[in-house]
Amino acid sequence: MIRASAPLIEAACAGDERALSQLLRTCQPDLKRFARRTCTNSEDAEDAVQVALWQLHRKIGTLGTVAAFATWLFRIIERECYRIFRRSASKDRLSSEPLADELAAPAIPTDLRLDLTKAIAALPEAYRVALILRDVEELTAPEVAQSLGLSVEAVKSRLHRARAMVRESLMNGGYWNQDGGPDAA
Repeated sequence: MIRASAPLIEAACAGDERALSQLLRTCQPDLKRFARRTCTNSEDAEDAVQVALWQLHRKIGTLGTVAAFATWLFRIIERECYRIFRRSASKDRLSSEPLADELAAPAIPTDLRLDLTKAIAALPEAYRVALILRDVEELTAPEVAQSLGLSVEAVKSRLHRARAMVRESLMNGGYWNQDGGPDAA
């Protein structure tokens, strides 16, 4: 459990830099204990804590409720520990395989990445935030709902609409044909 007071969290959410600095100091020992239990080694735990503190610093203003604070931070630690574990397991597996270079995923063309970024940026804020939290930050639908103060159904509706708008934007850019498949040209 994180030993940060609700007024401190609220002040940090409101943009008080001193409160944010105090919150970072207050949370660090609790996050380290949790990370040591969650990650496979102490170096990975330290990395996960740094990512969580960085995310806290960057995104504290997006926190929906003070009650969600501890869950939000611990979830960041869990995801980061899992990401580090997957990355190291993948490296171990691929380094033992002779055809590791052939198994690498194809690079996404720069123009597609730019158009995708533009399509997401052009979304209305309510849809953009839901899409980024779910598909980029990899929060679950219930976590997004809690963060935004919405029902899970409302989050799913926003995600559906956001993805449809992005798909339409990419189709208009010539990336997919009207049948929904990649354009052969």
